[in-house]
Amino acid sequence: MSITPIITFKAGICDVDSSSRPYKVHASPRPGYIYLYSEDELLHFCWRERSAPIDQPELDLVMVPTDGHFVPYDPKAQPNDATKPNARVFILKFLSSSQRHLFYLQSKPQGRTGDPRWFSPRDLKIGEIVDKLLQGEEVDVARELASINNSDNDDRRGDDNDEPMEDVEGHGDPNDPHGGAGTGGADPGATGGDIREEGESAREGGADGARAAASGSTDAATAVRNFLDSLKGAAGAGANQGEGKLYPLLSDLLPPPVTVPMVQLASEEQVDELLSFLPPVVLVLSQQADQGDSTAEPTAAAIQAAKEAMSLGQKKALLEKVLRSPQFHQSLTSLTMAIRDGGLPSIADALSIKVENGGYLRGGQMPLGGGDAVEAFVEGVKKSVQEKK
Repeated sequence: MSITPIITFKAGICDVDSSSRPYKVHASPRPGYIYLYSEDELLHFCWRERSAPIDQPELDLVMVPTDGHFVPYDPKAQPNDATKPNARVFILKFLSSSQRHLFYLQSKPQGRTGDPRWFSPRDLKIGEIVDKLLQGEEVDVARELASINNSDNDDRRGDDNDEPMEDVEGHGDPNDPHGGAGTGGADPGATGGDIREEGESAREGGADGARAAASGSTDAATAVRNFLDSLKGAAGAGANQGEGKLYPLLSDLLPPPVTVPMVQLASEEQVDELLSFLPPVVLVLSQQADQGDSTAEPTAAAIQAAKEAMSLGQKKALLEKVLRSPQFHQSLTSLTMAIRDGGLPSIADALSIKVENGGYLRGGQMPLGGGDAVEAFVEGVKKSVQEKK
């Protein structure tokens, strides 16, 4: 797979110990890169060691537009007793989740006093570029970086001993709006306080706003995106209702420890019914491996042959693989966001799920939103199942 990053900059990754409060953050000393690239209209946020190939990142997150934010960690906004990081730390956080990823810049600090926590205008500009990309905006990375390099507002005035080609790399066609760059420095022993208090209030009961990407995710991601696009009309109507009550994401209600045992105990009839919901190409490819044209639409005969060739154990193994996959959980998260944003009536109707008041507020035509909508959807699923028994 050929990858052309939109922006690349030097940064280390942090490990977060959430076993006690405040959370403890330990910076890994490994030299690394943060880079973003686009594939099939989906933005990937990646981190890898500098010695690793570009197509083998340790962290690869498929970002849902507007869900993620990349912001500098502000020690001044933390409690007085919180440990202040000895580094320039950025936080990747999500609106749909309480999950956080922390990174520290690994380029040389440029403050006149040598303060390792001081964000230069260029550092902040790189963070701003990444955040804009996460919002789905078109960014001319090279121009943005050039503007800060030539700015009189930068008190370094070019005397920063910084090497742009090491610090920030632009990629691709310079005329491409996404043809851009990035940076990264701090002590590997940097630690921080309770990161959940940074910026917007963290939402309890959340799951990753973005999930690790894996090969073969294009079809599923495209299907989810097209489905969500069809709900934009309804989403707009319910978006102004506010958050309402807190309620877990569907991905939190259906984690592997809950779903996998159900598959393991399922009868062959139940397993076959579950297989019928999978894309036919998944069934065929599970039997053909790398043989044939994986991009061709399988025929009905090929689908039937694949089912008949699979033993009960193989069928269950395939379902378990799907239930554990990042694509399945990202789809659940995306579905949750669509329901929260006013899509409940359309989604419930499409899935033949009876929800209270058809998914609308009592006495009106405004769709339910926020946690109330997700709860109504879950209750509707439960009632639909009970009625079939």
